Amino acid sequence: MSRVYNFSAGPAVLPEEVLKEAAAEMLDYKGTGMSVMEMSHRSKAFEEIITTAEQDLRDLMGIPDNYKVLFLQGGASQQFAMIPMNLMKNRVADYIITGQWAKKAAKEAEKYGKVNRIASSEDKTFSYIPDCSDLPVSGDADYVYICENNTIYGTKFKELPNTKGKTLVADVSSCFLSEPVDVTKYGVIYGGVQKNIGPAGVVIVIIREDLITEDVLPGTPTMLTYKTHADAKSLYNTPPAYGIYICGKVFKWIKAQGGLAAMKERNEKKAKVLYDFLDQSRLFKGTVVPKDRSLMNVPFVTGNADLDAKFVKEAKEAGLENLKGHRTVGGMRASIYNAMPYEGVVALVDFMKKFEEENL
Repeated sequence: MSRVYNFSAGPAVLPEEVLKEAAAEMLDYKGTGMSVMEMSHRSKAFEEIITTAEQDLRDLMGIPDNYKVLFLQGGASQQFAMIPMNLMKNRVADYIITGQWAKKAAKEAEKYGKVNRIASSEDKTFSYIPDCSDLPVSGDADYVYICENNTIYGTKFKELPNTKGKTLVADVSSCFLSEPVDVTKYGVIYGGVQKNIGPAGVVIVIIREDLITEDVLPGTPTMLTYKTHADAKSLYNTPPAYGIYICGKVFKWIKAQGGLAAMKERNEKKAKVLYDFLDQSRLFKGTVVPKDRSLMNVPFVTGNADLDAKFVKEAKEAGLENLKGHRTVGGMRASIYNAMPYEGVVALVDFMKKFEEENL
């Protein structure tokens, strides 16, 4: 069976070189005589894996010394609770709602304090990013929260909101390591790795040290306190060891490709092929305001649900997998993360052209 082009939104395509390397090391990691899956997280070999992974991530993103990198479990969804538990000192936070995940995060935060939804694009099915240059940021807000790239709706913040001095917290699950980033603009950057970095089961949290305190909301479990994990260097309990190992390999792969500037260039080139076709197509159309388009997730529709279903089915037969849109919006979605090769996007557009000719 040959490899397909996998356009899944997550768990998603991983670099083939990384998978081959992991396969070669599956039974015997570097002469240890065992797999990383079987290895104690307290062993010398694993300590080297996790410290190297952290250092490579720091190099790639230019993470300053006053930020901690935590490899945690529970996915991005667990952070919806962990963030307010640790940061909501005044019990007030401002949320910008640009999709399902920001909506869910805001709803979860309401369990811990007052949530002000200071901007939203729900009025137009989250097809754009609201103007965030002068928002009614609450004077007593502990932080301002965004989901930076919206996996379902295919939008991306091209400019960060003006938080008027408040701490910015960003869920970057679906744009992690897709382009250079200025970490100093954020208090917390976090993301599930299963879209652009590794296998499901790991969430990476990059958090400024002054936000890591013992002063958390009463009743916060030990496991949901950032300080617990920061003090233990992500080894308070058994971490998702194999997932971290794969993430580390992906960091090395990105470095070898030329780092985040090279990734951005590659991603722009891939996205342009698809968006250029959508903009002139007579059958397909993109659903996002052009200036807010994501480089990672590209939703599109024909306008006819039956035709959409036919497209997804025939695409699968042609080796183009997982193009069905999220159940909340329908249509199609191509996720073209870092590991999706340029050839994959070209193959998709060629298939779309053929389908258009046959179905108009």
